Amino acid sequence: MWILGISAFYHDSAAALIRDGEVMAAAQEERFTRIKHDSRFPSHAVRYCLEFAGLKPGELDHVVFYEKPFLKFERLLESYLAFAPKGLRSFQLALPLWTREKLFQKDLLTREFKRISPDLDWAGRILFAEHHQSHAASAFFPSPFDEALVLTMDGVGEWTTTSAALGSGNKLEIIREIRYPHSLGLLYSAFTYYTGFKVNSGEYKVMGLAPYGEPRYAQTILDHLIDVKGDGSFRLNLDYFNYCTGLTMTNGKFDDLFGGPPRQPEELLTQRHMDLAASVQAVLEHVVLRMTCSLAEQTNARNLCIAGGVGLNCVANGKVLRAGRFKNLWIQPAAGDAGGAVGAALAAYHIHKNQPRKLNGAIDGMKGAYLDPCFDQSDVENRLRSAGAKLTLVATTNYWVARRKL
Repeated sequence: MWILGISAFYHDSAAALIRDGEVMAAAQEERFTRIKHDSRFPSHAVRYCLEFAGLKPGELDHVVFYEKPFLKFERLLESYLAFAPKGLRSFQLALPLWTREKLFQKDLLTREFKRISPDLDWAGRILFAEHHQSHAASAFFPSPFDEALVLTMDGVGEWTTTSAALGSGNKLEIIREIRYPHSLGLLYSAFTYYTGFKVNSGEYKVMGLAPYGEPRYAQTILDHLIDVKGDGSFRLNLDYFNYCTGLTMTNGKFDDLFGGPPRQPEELLTQRHMDLAASVQAVLEHVVLRMTCSLAEQTNARNLCIAGGVGLNCVANGKVLRAGRFKNLWIQPAAGDAGGAVGAALAAYHIHKNQPRKLNGAIDGMKGAYLDPCFDQSDVENRLRSAGAKLTLVATTNYWVARRKL
């Protein structure tokens, strides 16, 4: 059974191809277009996956999108109604896009696939998984564990922002869930915005900036922005945030709390910005550690799998590993939305089609993360020479290195 997973139309579009539950190929659209975090339909990635497997489009059994647009639209409407009359401007900007494209995502996907193969009945092949189900599936099913606790954390999917599930065989059972607007990912993104970086792409810069600062504002965050319970569950104080109804992440009250407006991208970084980064990083680690320790006690699980955008925070992951509450930890390499393409395909195969899962005895079922195009030596040389480069080939024991003469 051939299943193609798709992540698209928000950020980090990607495609992944599986055969009978085995990941055969996966690629992110930005690798082909050279547009960072490309959100468009991943046509190049889809074509690569099919070409790699020598597969004709008509041989695909299913195409699976990584989230459910109607549930997402429900969240959009309910959120604006809950905060009305605030957010009118944001609603006016969002509604035309949804009614024109996103709400009718099946039609949009069908049109895009028709460009690849016009004569196929694509509509009959398209399925939809839930966003956090895709994340959880991407973490558990390729893992080397027959049983594991699966933790997914991100900004928001349809409604869910954090979920914990028990994975066993080909099953995933949700045991805990935190829903929008309370989100660890959105808290971190608020500080990404406030320190002058781009949301959904600059979070790694905040993590990288954190070691240069001191967590001077961590207690302020805990006192005013987030209420963390003993089991790691939490609620945000929405008085300080603007993402529910506005066009920015934070508001004036947030500015007053931390002593000034958001940093502009062209402004120099100061020690204050480093301290802010260190502070939100410390709070993130605090919450994740509480959550994972509580879940370990509740479930007695010895294996932990992690996915979702927050799962890209390798510093927090390291703290979880060193805490020693789990014997083994496996993190989906593409923990963000790109990995949702892998998860959507695997969720369709194991959960929707109820197909058994086979562990291959390897470190993971993906056989590593190098699943997109590779280039042989002659191709590299030809491309460099066609660009006018002069090369010296240096022989090593394992490979050839093409070095450009400057």
